[in-house]
Amino acid sequence: MKPEYKNFVNYAHRGASEYAPENTLLSFYLGLYMGANGIETDVQLTKDNVLVLFHDETLTRVTGEQGKICDYTLAELKEFFVKKNDLTDKIITFEDFLVHFAHKDLTFAIELKGDNTAAPTADLLRKYDMLDKTIVTSFKFKELVDLKSYAPEFRAGYLALEEIDDALLQKMKAHDIAELCPRATVITKEKVKEWNKKGFEVRAWGVSNTDIMKAVFDTGINGMTVNFPDKLTEYYKEING
Repeated sequence: MKPEYKNFVNYAHRGASEYAPENTLLSFYLGLYMGANGIETDVQLTKDNVLVLFHDETLTRVTGEQGKICDYTLAELKEFFVKKNDLTDKIITFEDFLVHFAHKDLTFAIELKGDNTAAPTADLLRKYDMLDKTIVTSFKFKELVDLKSYAPEFRAGYLALEEIDDALLQKMKAHDIAELCPRATVITKEKVKEWNKKGFEVRAWGVSNTDIMKAVFDTGINGMTVNFPDKLTEYYKEING
């Protein structure tokens, strides 16, 4: 008999990004339709210092355009299309995203993808009263340190690429970073118990297929980001009825 996960978060990773243009309204709404109770997205600054939702360092993969987000103004970026599976949508601002979703009963993982994004991200999260439903994450430890200095009230999570050892956990504790986000393939039930016991919530990233999804879910983690939230929803129903 599998345990129940009453507080488990199924984060639609950049929305339902396996099926729709990532980090767009279409993708986010599709993720919710597929049963996600959380949304993960990425913030970067445009040339004119507006936060928009975009993951990659360059525009090429999802738009076919050249350059980086920071090379263009918001008005210029709005002329581009984000593409996936013969579907298209537009790059949107972080504030427009919050207008659509902040009022919903969801958990949000906001990744600081670009440099110097901590303060403007916190400002908008405060404006839309997002404190109790948001965790701010990054692979860039400095961005999380900046966040906790500027807005210590927000929960932070570290997306770990390196080996997770006591030195890293102590560093996270020192900066009040509450969520540990390892790559899914390194997570085991024993490690989750150990990390939880040390006071960290655990969320998986890099869930590239349903076999990994099922294996990491069964470790008892607190949540995971998936490109296919419908498949995680179905597995959750299978486990918990």
